[in-house]
Amino acid sequence: MATPLSLDILGIGNAIVDVLARADDAFLAAQGMTKGAMALIDTERAERIYAAMAPGVENSGGSVANSCAVAAALGAKVGYLGKVADDPLGAVFRHDITAIGAHFPTAPLVGGAPTARCLILVTPDGQRTMNTFLGACVTFGEQDLDQDAIAAAKVTYLEGYLFDPPAAQAAFHRAARIARAAGRRVAISLSDPFCVGRHRAAFRDFVRNEADILFANEHEVTALYEVASFEEAVELAAKDVSFAALTRSEKGSVVVESDKRVAVAAQPTKLVDSTGAGDAYAAGFLAALTRGKPVEECGRWGSIAAAEVISHFGARPQADLKALIGI
Repeated sequence: MATPLSLDILGIGNAIVDVLARADDAFLAAQGMTKGAMALIDTERAERIYAAMAPGVENSGGSVANSCAVAAALGAKVGYLGKVADDPLGAVFRHDITAIGAHFPTAPLVGGAPTARCLILVTPDGQRTMNTFLGACVTFGEQDLDQDAIAAAKVTYLEGYLFDPPAAQAAFHRAARIARAAGRRVAISLSDPFCVGRHRAAFRDFVRNEADILFANEHEVTALYEVASFEEAVELAAKDVSFAALTRSEKGSVVVESDKRVAVAAQPTKLVDSTGAGDAYAAGFLAALTRGKPVEECGRWGSIAAAEVISHFGARPQADLKALIGI
């Protein structure tokens, strides 16, 4: 497949197959999990948790891949770079990402670690606790960048979870240089406060010097800047990037553009499963931004997309997002 002449969004992230199952707090405690957090696990722990889980639903996932699916549902032209193995789960992921219309040129890993999977336990309050076996994801590096796709995308969107492997960090910096040289924008999601804690200095440097757009929730952005209040974090983010979209769950979000601060209300919905809320918000925001919409509208699209995703089990949209937004 030839590289498309143009893309709205090119996502780069961990290509993961999600396994979602319901669980109670007692199960999390018995497994030694921190509720609401994402933990990186090895093969042995992955097998042990999987064996103990209730029957689950398997879907292609990964934070930025979820964003690409939501953005595609909103009519955006999307591409995706991420490493899967040459195995059955890798084939499932490739089928799913291309079925949404995404350009996915990354070659599979042959003879190495298996395709990544994330074991997601959803408690009755809708909180999700994630246990991630990264597998083939950690081999993603500069050799997997598609320079033509990066240069063709209005926004290259980078997943903070992928910051863990050093090779991926190097790939992020190179991707940002390629995008900026082509006059394009670079967006990054902080993904998880524990991820921020592991790589705070590197994240701060990247956000300040490479990124144009920052996505984070309240906990992530305060962890990034090591401040106690959300308001302080908002002001610091405004100095580092052209746009910051900072989410606060039921309190909605704050979108920052230069000296402008826009409060965006959360959309009313019933919380069933919070998996993918931030991914959907970022997708709605970027889908609107790449259409030239003002930041107020970008935030509205993001909020509507997030509300749809958390109203059901799983991180991919089930309703007609275009109809919900009115496009």
